Amino acid sequence: MQENNVAFLEDTFKKYYFDHFDLIRVPNRTSEREFGFQKFNSGMTRHISIKDDKELRLLLIKNIPSDVYCSNACYSFPNLSMNEKDWKEADLIFDIDAKDLNLECRKNHTISKCTECDEISLNNSNCSKCNSTKLEKKSLTCKNCINACKNQVSKLSQILIEDLGIKQNDIHVYFSGNEGFHIHVYNSQYQQIGSRERSELTDYIMLNGSIPETFGMKKIKPNRSSFPDFEEKGWRGRFSKEIYGSKSKRSKIISELIENGYSSFQKTLDEIANTIGIKIDPNVTMDIHRIFRLPGSVNSKSGMTKIHCDNLPDFDPYTEASFLNDNLVEVIANCPIEFSLKNRKFGPFFNEKVSIPTYAAVYMICKKLANIC
Repeated sequence: MQENNVAFLEDTFKKYYFDHFDLIRVPNRTSEREFGFQKFNSGMTRHISIKDDKELRLLLIKNIPSDVYCSNACYSFPNLSMNEKDWKEADLIFDIDAKDLNLECRKNHTISKCTECDEISLNNSNCSKCNSTKLEKKSLTCKNCINACKNQVSKLSQILIEDLGIKQNDIHVYFSGNEGFHIHVYNSQYQQIGSRERSELTDYIMLNGSIPETFGMKKIKPNRSSFPDFEEKGWRGRFSKEIYGSKSKRSKIISELIENGYSSFQKTLDEIANTIGIKIDPNVTMDIHRIFRLPGSVNSKSGMTKIHCDNLPDFDPYTEASFLNDNLVEVIANCPIEFSLKNRKFGPFFNEKVSIPTYAAVYMICKKLANIC
């Protein structure tokens, strides 16, 4: 990133942490957590131990990080190397991101930047200027993406509560600050399970590796009574609603499933799993040593804040997660599609000098679609 862009972002982020430190949410047992941060144009610094809010504030103001992280795990010695930390337990964390949902709208708001000549264009397989295939994709996520992610969050919460016995009050939903949501589960009965068990949890939540027998189908002489009922709990019930459509169609659909055979049922099950299974990033949940974006911190991919969602259905990240100031700044903008922040529309811009609010300038600079004049 250009030095003038870095200087501008560092000044803006420093002001954010000075003015909005109250938004920072440090998990309980702070002294047992590992903290880390990144600076613009540099690598990760981690294995940091922080006792309280005062130490965290000092770290933020002193280092002006591009991104701030905190472990989901608790350790006896969080500042030591990984094999010396003495792992105790870890919160469950789930990551739902628009890029993993394969949404049709994504092609309409994805921009390509050539890493060879810096040419910016709408989503293409080759650079329109030098024909290079080395393209960096940047998505300006739309409301449809956010709503699709919200739907996944709601379905995940239902499974956590109904199937896994987690209390509603222990589930905390955060907008990630960019393209999705992070779901933190605190104080659950799953705190001390390891990576293997968490992998099994993700398989259950995503409906991975399901076998026909679980849903009543057998290779030899399937029994009609073993197929799930419409009102059953868990995945059998969800399968029923998806495959039958209504109670009245259950008998007819079961006959068709039996007639089509075991292999056909497995194919149908795989298709349904892809439809109703929750689209989470399994690697995030399985990792018991990950340091995760700190709630209340700024996301350097957008300049927006990772913020707690008190009312998920009505939550609008483009107004509620944008806390940077309105001071006008001049940039050279090259953003070929329109985007909205704080109820204002910006763009499209075609390699032109514009005077825009700081929050919009930061958004485009973080997406590599603008430079400070």
